[in-house]
Amino acid sequence: MNYGDIILFPLWLILLNFFFGKIRNTYKDPLLRKYHKQAFWVKMIGCVAFFIYSGILAPADSIGLFQREGNQIYQLILHDAENVKWLFRSGKDFDLTLLKENLNGPYYQSEANFMVIRLDAIFSFITFGRYSAISLIFAAIAFSGLWKLFLFFYSQYPKMHRQFAMAILFFPTVVFWSGGVMKDTICIAALGWITHALYELLYLKKSILKNCILLFVFGYLLVIIKVYILLAYVPFFLLFIILKKIHGVRNTILKFVLAPVLITATIFAFMQVLNSYDKELGGYAMEDVTTTITTLNSAMAQRNGADDAASNFKLGADFDGSYSGLIKMAPYAIGATFFRPFIWEAHKLSQLMAALESLVLIFFTLFTLFKGGFKIFIKLILTDPLIMYCFLFSIVFALFVGTS
Repeated sequence: MNYGDIILFPLWLILLNFFFGKIRNTYKDPLLRKYHKQAFWVKMIGCVAFFIYSGILAPADSIGLFQREGNQIYQLILHDAENVKWLFRSGKDFDLTLLKENLNGPYYQSEANFMVIRLDAIFSFITFGRYSAISLIFAAIAFSGLWKLFLFFYSQYPKMHRQFAMAILFFPTVVFWSGGVMKDTICIAALGWITHALYELLYLKKSILKNCILLFVFGYLLVIIKVYILLAYVPFFLLFIILKKIHGVRNTILKFVLAPVLITATIFAFMQVLNSYDKELGGYAMEDVTTTITTLNSAMAQRNGADDAASNFKLGADFDGSYSGLIKMAPYAIGATFFRPFIWEAHKLSQLMAALESLVLIFFTLFTLFKGGFKIFIKLILTDPLIMYCFLFSIVFALFVGTS
């Protein structure tokens, strides 16, 4: 941090507060205005915490890769305007002799990494390349998506506003890991905006052009950065839309006829889309998913002795690379995503934070099951479209994350 950060950080904080304040004033509901203000400042505090962590305590990709190389492209363009071409080319085509740090070269082979570097470079033009100010912009983008996600859930069950606020706006992991220059920050923002756009477009039939643009922009970002989130999310959200529309049909017989037909049609259409885009999906194409997971497992196993190897832990089961093996491994993978690392598996500060949060989730899950009972738990999943879509997405996403 230098004098530029000291000046630009508070300046951008004031600008963002003014911008979101204008948005806040458009809400007539005082409850929404309260949550919007609280969530904004919690997100800004989370950004400061992440800035200190990633910039001082444990420097990693956020500053060593994304900021360093993004700032390098920004400086190259300032020196020679023709270098703006690098913003529109693939990371694989980047001239590696122009890197700030030679060791970052292999990371350019991943378009996901280069997308964040590209965004960092673009934001550098309005922040003079200051990491603190760019972090604020990334955090603000994440906040905008999280707010849209909160509004969606709030519209479904207004009386559960406290629960939704805690889960979406104030959950420690979400606040912290979407507070800076990272892939996760953009993914969280994209998920919120995609949810908002799909719901307005397909269910409310509102603002067709605007929502199509939003879907294109944030869908593209998610496909480039972490396509498996899109693969795990969109089918179940579409299922929610279908079931919600069927729920409004008064004729019981028509409901029973429409439900299986529309659900089957949606699944078939989605599978056709996946098969049509095998090349674009790469390792996450249907025929390559298990191969991709096996490769990632091997890469993790080879990190013994690396600086971040302490973050790894064994699932308790081995993946044999088959779909049947994936099913057998599912309970271990899903459990690891939701409830690990355990306290005794935490070897550094970031893991300790995750371990404490996982412990809370374990107690919360057990409390929910014992309080309502297993039968009620299953009944709610099968009868409430919102709960069904959330549960199915969580399970599939946890399987992707846990196995890899």
